[in-house]
Amino acid sequence: MPFDVTDPCTGERLETFPALDPASCDALLTELQVRQQRWRTIPVTERARAIEALATALRTHRETLARTLSREMGKPIMAARAEVDKCIALCTVAPTMATAALTDEVLRDDADAFVVTRYAPLGVVLAIMPWNFPYWQALRLAVPTLLAGNGICIKPAPSVPGTALALARCFADAREALRQDTSGATALASAVPWAVAFIEEQDLDAVIADPRIAGVSLTGSDRAGRHVAEVAGRHLKKVVLELGGSDPFIVLPDADLDEAARVAVAARTVNSGQSCVAAKRFIVCEAVYDAFLSRFVEGMRALVMGDPQDERTQIGPIATARVRDGLAAQVATSVRAGARVLLGGDASGLPGFFYPPTVLVDVPDSAPAACDELFGPVAAVFRVATEAEAIARANATPFGLGASVWTQSSAAADRCIAALEAGMVYVNDMVVSDPRIPFGGVKASGMGRELGPIGYREFTNVQTVHRRRRPMSP
Repeated sequence: MPFDVTDPCTGERLETFPALDPASCDALLTELQVRQQRWRTIPVTERARAIEALATALRTHRETLARTLSREMGKPIMAARAEVDKCIALCTVAPTMATAALTDEVLRDDADAFVVTRYAPLGVVLAIMPWNFPYWQALRLAVPTLLAGNGICIKPAPSVPGTALALARCFADAREALRQDTSGATALASAVPWAVAFIEEQDLDAVIADPRIAGVSLTGSDRAGRHVAEVAGRHLKKVVLELGGSDPFIVLPDADLDEAARVAVAARTVNSGQSCVAAKRFIVCEAVYDAFLSRFVEGMRALVMGDPQDERTQIGPIATARVRDGLAAQVATSVRAGARVLLGGDASGLPGFFYPPTVLVDVPDSAPAACDELFGPVAAVFRVATEAEAIARANATPFGLGASVWTQSSAAADRCIAALEAGMVYVNDMVVSDPRIPFGGVKASGMGRELGPIGYREFTNVQTVHRRRRPMSP
């Protein structure tokens, strides 16, 4: 199955790239394993030089990277540049964070023994990556994993091969810069174990099972995550899964409604709504329901939908026909179940894979919009009587990625934080991924964490070292 580029604005196929044949895949895994064996012996402070070189390459190619992303999956160009900038920021802060996170921890230091835990690399990690943030989600896994001493093999989504090649060019440029570095980085260049590989979907199980692969990370659907976890589990491979979300956005009676509504629009429509951590269900206490809803609908109505290469565009097309059609089906099913459409809800007559900003109310519990993940600019707004009811509705989903709570009461915020089934809770702000803090969820939203100190340790052997100093007393 080839990797195809389709213009989401028109539906026209633009380019096709061949998948990696089995012999080439085998050679690549061997090369990565050999490089990783050298790489693991290099101190983290030296590994950091490769990440700094990558940051330079990303800066150099910033506009090309952004334009490729915008063209290939429809991300508005301003958001595409922001994604590249976020990758650069990660590469900038990661070396310092890695040094702190990977330093040996002293557990005991007395006359009898010296005990530490150290964080040793596992080997080559397979990263099965999505199409919605193809630079950011690849690098937020790859950079900490590399700094921990592992190798990384990035398998991109089939619909974004151009962005994968653009990232591979940055890897190549960084390696070449290290080769030309006169301060002794030539050996480092030959050891960096990173690669982008167009592996076919049907070959993934065999690659996961391969003994040269020590761990697997997937960002994608919960269905894909369950399959990868099952295959990896049979071979006792470590996995990190960042899966879907149906994130609640809770508005309590004392919330700042103007700010809550403004941020709600941004939180629902980040990446044209195609984000696992985008707010999707807006749960509003009845005392402020009407006031919030009017502000929110007007904010959604004011969004500019159009050509993603246009600087003014806020909402681009959905990335693929399959995702757009699935979103339309979820909305139609929700409406048939009794939901009312206040805005949008009809993509007929729009070119390519566009879907308009949409607001649903009176959504019954059985409807997809009540608990499933809707990947696109579709918001479901719910009226609740109490804080307790808001929390119950927020938890009424298989997912548990992020949650946002809006209140001026510290006590109310604390109650929500304690009760919400989510990997991340943001108070009076939208949920985002940040290079400095852990990212991940619970329930069907996955397992493990990326970023933050724990993200540097996920693919490591937490090794206990006990050095006895003298015989123990009887």
